[in-house]
Amino acid sequence: MLHKEGELVLVSLQLGDCLQEDSLADLRLQRGSQVSLRMAHVSIHWFRKGLRLHDNPALLAAMKNCAEIYPIFILDPWFPKNMKVSINRWRFLIESLRDLDESLKKLNSRLFVVRGRPAEVFPELFMKWKVTQLAFEIDTEPYARQRDAEVVRLAAEHGVQVIQKVSHTLYDTERIIVENNGKAPLTYTRLQTLLASLGPPKQPVPAPNLEDMKDCCTPVKEDHDQEYGIPSYEELGQDPKTAGPHLYPGGETEALARLNLHMKRTSWVCNFKKPETHPNSLTPSTTVLSPYVKFGCLSVRMFWWKLTEVYQGRKHSDPPVSLHGQLLWREFFYTAGAGIPNFDRMENNPVCVQVDWDNNQEYLRAWREGRTGYPFIDAIMTQLRTEGWIHHLARHAVACFLTRGDLWISWEEGQKVFEELLLDADWSLNAANWQWLSASAFFHQFFRVYSPVAFGKKTDKNGEYIKKYLPFLRKFPSDYIYEPWKAPRSLQECAGCIIGQDYPKPIVEHEKVYKRNLERMKAAYARRSPNLAVQAKDEVSQKKGVNRKRPEAPIKAKVQAKKVKTKSS
Repeated sequence: MLHKEGELVLVSLQLGDCLQEDSLADLRLQRGSQVSLRMAHVSIHWFRKGLRLHDNPALLAAMKNCAEIYPIFILDPWFPKNMKVSINRWRFLIESLRDLDESLKKLNSRLFVVRGRPAEVFPELFMKWKVTQLAFEIDTEPYARQRDAEVVRLAAEHGVQVIQKVSHTLYDTERIIVENNGKAPLTYTRLQTLLASLGPPKQPVPAPNLEDMKDCCTPVKEDHDQEYGIPSYEELGQDPKTAGPHLYPGGETEALARLNLHMKRTSWVCNFKKPETHPNSLTPSTTVLSPYVKFGCLSVRMFWWKLTEVYQGRKHSDPPVSLHGQLLWREFFYTAGAGIPNFDRMENNPVCVQVDWDNNQEYLRAWREGRTGYPFIDAIMTQLRTEGWIHHLARHAVACFLTRGDLWISWEEGQKVFEELLLDADWSLNAANWQWLSASAFFHQFFRVYSPVAFGKKTDKNGEYIKKYLPFLRKFPSDYIYEPWKAPRSLQECAGCIIGQDYPKPIVEHEKVYKRNLERMKAAYARRSPNLAVQAKDEVSQKKGVNRKRPEAPIKAKVQAKKVKTKSS
């Protein structure tokens, strides 16, 4: 609309009256012989992890005082060609992008999937669309920081204003580190102390609506899908026929539906204690919202405050075992990943015990492919490969087995496999949990070891979980389902599965190797730095002062801590 002479000249475009691409830059308002132009922003909102409209402050900021907005997702061709990512996770991403595009359509906008490296793509987009503003959600991972710093530099060269907002975590991880004298907190209780001084997380911001878009638009050409459409499986080099069961569809719509469904289970939510959930239940005994939080289809702040509403006025469990507690574990590991150098590797990682792991590729392949000869371990790895998700205690069992428990293979190798196969593979959480379970960092009671036989029996005596994922063992009776190699030959023949022929014998003898590995861990701890020794001492002291159990800790062996001769559980 035009104001009287002398007043600010504003260009206000009603939704649906968007000018064709590039035409807005040529618009001129004549006043006598002079030309006066004062425009609103041309904005790009860059979707990365936050694949949603709700609680997306960067998106709302991009829409403010905006004439044109381009919501983009950048697909770097390097990743499909060089990164090992399972078809299940690619499917989740494709579905999330499709859902996001459909949601944007309801705002008379679209998603632009741009192909190329961000550092090469942005200068072209800045000039092509005459961009004045770029907004995105802060990412704390090392690669993302380096990438974003380069994009910010390029934006400055092109005179583009950059807006960055915190919304993938409950708090600003940099603020937490500053409050902890410039270092990442190394214990959960220390994090809780720091967060108590910061107050509750921010409330989620509402999703944009048509009112927010009334003065801006998204220029869309007829060939939009050909140039900026959602990638196909073929483009990603994937065969959709190889995907596993479609148990967890991607996208914000599915995420919010699942969240609301769980929040209606008020008693379950209030009584939730993660250590009491079962790793081998036939249906998930937890929320399985982690893939949606990882991709940002579900805001962690939305999750937090929905839980707060359910807890209100009701008796409920508390951190660290409650659902609030699980979100705080995520915050703890995100902060650690942001503040600790080389967090995803052993060498030059200041909090990680240096261990002389073996390099046995045969063992590693057997573990990855579910051919260790231990049905509980192999069933878990089969579920992971086919479905892309396993219970947190199942992750603990196979991680302990691969590392200090049985195979003595580096946690970095297990981290790579999880990064490939898990739908919810998250850089910070993946690295932290592997260090935890290998007793390399955060958790130092290496004498606690999971038994690949006894642990699964605690919650599934008859082995129904094993029978589901290893159906060739389904005819073994419960007395032998966890240790089929002990079954008489005649019984193996009746079951239709000969051990050593149709299913492998155990690749190691657990009762022998874990005792030897305890000696090796003891030696590694003897070589560790004084700082790590102090950290472990502080952890033990804090555990004595807090009357609650760490939910992620393995089951304790029935031994005295000072002794090496132990019995695993």
